[in-house]
Amino acid sequence: MSIDNQTSEFTPRQNAVLAEALRLLVEGGDKAVTTAGLARAANCSKESLYKWFGDRDGLLSAMISYQASKVRTFERPGERLTVASLTEHLDVFARDLLEVLAGDVSLALNRLAIGQSSRDGSKLGTLLLERGRRQIDRRARALLDAGQRDGLLRFGDGEDAYRTLYGLIVSDLHVRMLLGEAPQTHKFGARATKAVSAFLALYGTDRVLAGLDGASRSGSPTNNIHHN
Repeated sequence: MSIDNQTSEFTPRQNAVLAEALRLLVEGGDKAVTTAGLARAANCSKESLYKWFGDRDGLLSAMISYQASKVRTFERPGERLTVASLTEHLDVFARDLLEVLAGDVSLALNRLAIGQSSRDGSKLGTLLLERGRRQIDRRARALLDAGQRDGLLRFGDGEDAYRTLYGLIVSDLHVRMLLGEAPQTHKFGARATKAVSAFLALYGTDRVLAGLDGASRSGSPTNNIHHN
């Protein structure tokens, strides 16, 4: 079973421009992301940038949304989840989340927001929460709610369940990376699988727990992940 990339709210051309804007940010900080500089780097007109994204805040918001869209989650109305497909969706989410958080772009955005946090009127931190973290949270919550609806997960508070999942995946890793620790990306697959298994052991119904127990006895994973 493969999982499609998250549907973007932007066109392929706009995505390419946003990727270029993020590259400029990583290489030169926020001062490097100017309308004129981005227009030159992305080979487009300033008029197109204003038309697509509006002012500078609109561009930053779009950059963050584009980055957040790299974390794929469940958004297939009507699909009935199975133990295998729920496990796969969760595993893809966990891997994507780790890879995005560990990337140069996300680290640069977060460090920049932290550096600006003491300034009155700084908007980057707010944009990261509204257009980044909460966008990811909303889609992941939809997956957990679908798992509960299909009789695979049980919880009284979906927000608490999601925060447990996020904590199992990320723990203090993001803080350590922000402080300069090099991410061990080769371990992300095992970390994601371990986090998902722990989450399902906590919140899975008997049907899910039986599947986990069977997989443990056989020594094989409960799913087969394929990234597009």
